[in-house]
Amino acid sequence: MLTTLAISNYRSLRELVMPLGPVTLITGGNGCGKSNAYRALRLLAETAQGAVVAALAREGGLPSALWAGPEQFTRAMRSGEQPIEGTRRKEPIALRLGFAGDEFGYAIDLGLPPPERPPANPPTAFGRDPQIKRECIWAGPMLRPSALLVDRAGGGVRIRNEAGAWSESTHHIAPFDSMLAQFSDPQRAPEMLQVRERLRGWRFYDHFRTDLAAPARAAQIGTYTPVLGHDGADLAAALQTIIEIGDVERLRAAVEDAFPGAAVFVDVRDGRFSLHMQQHGLLRPLSAAELSDGTLRYLLWIAALLTPRPPELLVLNEPEASLHPDLLPALGRLIASASRDAQIIVVSHASRLIATLAEHEQCVHQVLDKDLGQTVIRGQDLLDRPAWHWPSR
Repeated sequence: MLTTLAISNYRSLRELVMPLGPVTLITGGNGCGKSNAYRALRLLAETAQGAVVAALAREGGLPSALWAGPEQFTRAMRSGEQPIEGTRRKEPIALRLGFAGDEFGYAIDLGLPPPERPPANPPTAFGRDPQIKRECIWAGPMLRPSALLVDRAGGGVRIRNEAGAWSESTHHIAPFDSMLAQFSDPQRAPEMLQVRERLRGWRFYDHFRTDLAAPARAAQIGTYTPVLGHDGADLAAALQTIIEIGDVERLRAAVEDAFPGAAVFVDVRDGRFSLHMQQHGLLRPLSAAELSDGTLRYLLWIAALLTPRPPELLVLNEPEASLHPDLLPALGRLIASASRDAQIIVVSHASRLIATLAEHEQCVHQVLDKDLGQTVIRGQDLLDRPAWHWPSR
């Protein structure tokens, strides 16, 4: 389980160190930085796919994603005696992301490329690409020199062996590539493979289509689907997979909790799977094309959360969207039930969902606020913050 999420200089997250639990609920007012926390998690997951630089490009490039305020706030700025303005920079420009758990921790530091090459060198059209300056993997919940296992600085990677001695890898990594995606040595660096596979296994859900033309409403060719697709197009196959090889009793209980007297089943004809729902009082079942947006979305959440192949980390962004408030307590109980198999992070602003999840004994509730434009955790001071150290360049 992850115990700490750390983000530095990403949009409004100037310096956020957040403790995590089996269920972490992230709430706060509009514009407080909830979406930035979710996007930073997705960006962190992209490192294992070798796509972190491309993901930053889609956000407008590194300058667009960086914290836009001053490097430090002086006491006079905080008191209002001095206008908020830029100060003389003491540290290099860096966007840093990291996490830690009981076994391993990982951090990545992205920065600007060095000044333009001398005229003698061939010019490049990619001079504004962000570069990965440092990556580290360490043992335990906090980075210490003695706990460092794999260290990437620039294009080189060094690995600590069982005797504690360092060895240099001959594999050179391009500044736009993560070592997690481009370096593999299962004998000397098995920890890197573990961290990479964990990151690749993180699962994110933030948008299910439920409009009239949504793929989930139409019959689809079905195959075993232990993991629901991000757009929910394979909903019928995912539910049938739960019925056949998953926990069908939890599926039935989740439907009954939200829709008393209702049941879902999948009709299979010529290999095409179509979803149907029998509701109390109706003489015939309704097809997926006839279901309301909220009902269809709730069934999508059932398929996502009761997956027969649970991930280590499941991140849900505003799962209450399009749901009637009366369905939110049932959704909260569904999420709590799913936390038995996966660590879950929920970003939400729905009061009834928040109230239900907050009753879960293993839920860590983090309320975000804005302070001079930066996102902070309400009530957190230096003594409450998990121990965290960023690797230096």
